[in-house]
Amino acid sequence: MIALSRDKLAGVWSATPTPFNDDMTLDEASVERMVEHHLRLGVKGLFLAGTCGEGAWMPDATRRALVRATAKASAGRLAIAVQVTDNSSARILDNIGMAAEDGADVAVIAPPYFLLNATPDNILALYQEAIRGSHLPVGVYDRGKLGAVVVPDEVLANIYAEDNVVLVKDSSSDDGRREIALEARRKRPELLLLNGNEFKCVDYLAAGYDGLLLGGGIFNGYLAGLIMQAVKSGDLTTANALQERMNTIMYAVFGGESITCWLAGQKRLLVEMGIFSTWRHFLRYPLTPECEQDIKRIVKEEADVLFP
Repeated sequence: MIALSRDKLAGVWSATPTPFNDDMTLDEASVERMVEHHLRLGVKGLFLAGTCGEGAWMPDATRRALVRATAKASAGRLAIAVQVTDNSSARILDNIGMAAEDGADVAVIAPPYFLLNATPDNILALYQEAIRGSHLPVGVYDRGKLGAVVVPDEVLANIYAEDNVVLVKDSSSDDGRREIALEARRKRPELLLLNGNEFKCVDYLAAGYDGLLLGGGIFNGYLAGLIMQAVKSGDLTTANALQERMNTIMYAVFGGESITCWLAGQKRLLVEMGIFSTWRHFLRYPLTPECEQDIKRIVKEEADVLFP
């Protein structure tokens, strides 16, 4: 495990996709290339088995193999966070135990996939039991109103107040929830705030967030770092121009504003870049001829930021 601190971990993180072989087993050779590529991009940490990483769909044994292989390849050069989300605190704590054994530095909890009697008190109790019983520092993944279970605003504030919560991935795209996170950080200066909406980096950084945790970080991480530098220097004109460039790349890879190809497009790009061996995934997103054409074009036109 690496030493965790807000100063050390502020910057760009990648919610990385998971490389699979044709038979949907873990592609460990691609994991090694994935780690080295992230280091080349200047990424500070990896978030494994999140939404983009297909953690909710892969078998436990595959998730554990992913964490072990990534920890081995990283050798302490990147912070490793692992999604441990589940439907009860007992199951979350089991997942945390496995993540800790396999080399994770942070356990990340998103709203449960399925929860009966989801009152505010019961949602808070689930989080608090998991956070307080965790052997690892905890990250909170706020999906706002996008998840099957919505964590109320007042509950979120109480979760962020927990001493063992060290980072927030805010993918809510909600100004009110952004303010809840900033207020929690004012009370707990050690709390690391990371924006998860990669189409809206500048606003969150300008508001005071410490960095970005991006599903496209494996290909847009270098550009994201340039956006951070521009915001830090007060050059919002350059930051917004870089954001527009990053959005153009993402729409090309993901299949336009409808995000038609999403994970298929991203993994196909990584094959084209020589990082992944296949674009196999559990979620069965299509890869249209238009996406294929756009991906080949992007690899040529944007080589300076894809391969810095």
